[in-house]
Amino acid sequence: MDGIARIAVAEVERAVAAALRRAGCDGENAAAVAGVVAAAERDGCASHGVFRLGGYLAALRSGKVDGAARPAVSRLAPSVLRVDARGGFAPLAMEAARAQLAPLAREQGIAAAALVDAHHFSALWADVEPLAADGLVALCMTSYMPAVAPAGARVPFFGTNPMAFAWPRAGGASLVIDQASAAMARGEVMLAAREGRTLPPGVGVDASGSPTCDPAEVLKGAILPFGGHKGSGIALMVELMAGALIGQAFSVETAAADNRDGGPPRGGIFLLAIDPARFGDAGGWLDHAEGFLARLSALEGVRLPGDRRAANRKRSDAEGVEIPAKLWAEVLAAAGT
Repeated sequence: MDGIARIAVAEVERAVAAALRRAGCDGENAAAVAGVVAAAERDGCASHGVFRLGGYLAALRSGKVDGAARPAVSRLAPSVLRVDARGGFAPLAMEAARAQLAPLAREQGIAAAALVDAHHFSALWADVEPLAADGLVALCMTSYMPAVAPAGARVPFFGTNPMAFAWPRAGGASLVIDQASAAMARGEVMLAAREGRTLPPGVGVDASGSPTCDPAEVLKGAILPFGGHKGSGIALMVELMAGALIGQAFSVETAAADNRDGGPPRGGIFLLAIDPARFGDAGGWLDHAEGFLARLSALEGVRLPGDRRAANRKRSDAEGVEIPAKLWAEVLAAAGT
């Protein structure tokens, strides 16, 4: 089946949830995962949309992920939470984390959560945007399995190690920055390989360490960090914050324990929430920031982080999302439709 299917966002969410339930998820976990998958499609993030469903299903079928896991939240310090995902998918654990993190941040001014034993496969903006919508500043980061060569190396050692930052806005969509520390997210490389597209120069190297624009060869070799040592430094920071700090595995350790079924590995997520009203400018921080962002967005050629996502969201809610027809057929088959 060739071509493009246009599907309502609600239908995407329904079909994905049905497929997850058939593969072993209970209703609550299926709804949480389907919500982030549909949100990715809605916002134009195809690399984390239904394209990822096969990995979720594989992890359930192999027994790597507990589709009925219930996260447990405990407090390690006055402003530090531990959220044990108990071997389940991250979205439900993230919901549990945010529910307690937001009031704790307002109480303490700043609060952090260590999510452990979670299988994370979604875009990070979905984890921080709800906190910004609730008036909080948020930061999130997680590691993966070796896919990125540190600056100067030619073999994978770091994960793509994304981080996301969200800032509340006045009367509009939050400002959200979500980026990998790699020159390109691994999901984008995988999409390029699936669709037969070439990559821009500088994205990765093949298994011999030679530069290549062939995504299939990059997946056998390594993605490069963005900006050389700068991206490599950020990847290192993420490894430490989402690994050693919270008692979770580094990317190289995660790989040794993973069953390679194509689904998300088990690891840690670091989440931070800040109440800007508790940092000395309760009455002025928002207007001050809005004035600055207005000047920034007025510069020719500048697009604020999240603007494209917000435009995609508005369009998708009205018109549905475009998904390759062959991929959508796979989703329906998995859902039993």
